[in-house]
Amino acid sequence: MAEKKANPFTDLIINVIVPSVVLMKLSGEEHLGSVGALVVALAFPVVYGGYELIKYRKFNFISLLGFVSVLLTGGIGLLELDTKWLAVKEALIPGLIGLGVFISTFTKYPVVSKMLFNDAVLNLSLIKEKLGENGKQEDFERCLVQSNYLFASTFIFSSVMNYVLATVIVTSPSGSQAFNEELGKLTLMSYPMIAIPSMVMMMGIFYFVWRQIRKMTQLETAQIFKTQ
Repeated sequence: MAEKKANPFTDLIINVIVPSVVLMKLSGEEHLGSVGALVVALAFPVVYGGYELIKYRKFNFISLLGFVSVLLTGGIGLLELDTKWLAVKEALIPGLIGLGVFISTFTKYPVVSKMLFNDAVLNLSLIKEKLGENGKQEDFERCLVQSNYLFASTFIFSSVMNYVLATVIVTSPSGSQAFNEELGKLTLMSYPMIAIPSMVMMMGIFYFVWRQIRKMTQLETAQIFKTQ
């Protein structure tokens, strides 16, 4: 089976830029119309996600939420529901992810541990050995718990910002050309104003974990991370 290679540039074009351009530029009656533009714009992330699912046979909870988010956006526009539901939907998806991350703190598998503290990324056997020798196992467990709380907070940040942006930007009745144009603007602006700050916050969390591992194990970076 082919392994999926991450391509953020392709993801950005198909999931953000193309839908935004379609909504903002082709929603007029002289082009696709408000309904046609909405359907075409939402088709790009749906078809792309379906293609990747079929080709790589990889599916997860976050992908499911993303798919549901697209369907809800389409439903709000096509059924001409009150735009307040769009703001609720925009806040709901990252909010649910953040809640899931927070709840995982109280299980055997915190999300941060699954993402970072695994054999694919780190030399676990060596790190655990050094943590044991230095009597730092409990300290490191506390570090992971703190990191998981911080990770959950990045999604809460996204949830709040999504709600605020949707409320401020999308004010026209759903199903109208203006609604589509505002939805396109919202999609385009959410990347620099929400996604990038959230990514920076996550990188800061990963940096914090790396620093704690170095401090508690006295290992060098080359010893901590696995090299192919």
